[in-house]
Amino acid sequence: MNTADPTQLLKEIFQIQHMERGKLTIMRQGPEGPYYKLQGWENGRNFSRYVSRDQADLVQEALDGYRRFRELTEQYAQALIDQTRAELAA
Repeated sequence: MNTADPTQLLKEIFQIQHMERGKLTIMRQGPEGPYYKLQGWENGRNFSRYVSRDQADLVQEALDGYRRFRELTEQYAQALIDQTRAELAA
């Protein structure tokens, strides 16, 4: 199987500086621009908070960071699973 190097995956994970869960949506358009809301689940409950226009890009970057974190940890787990299976088969 062709899997990524676990050490390289960990290095990529450590480079993620900001994370946030949820989804950023535009609530409505105002005369000065859009109004944003961040929604998601945390501790088994729905949360919703308003995000100012000047923070919307940073929040989206944090959401992208969390998505990337999840992708990388899944790849890391699969790499270790493949390694374990190879060791057991040997």
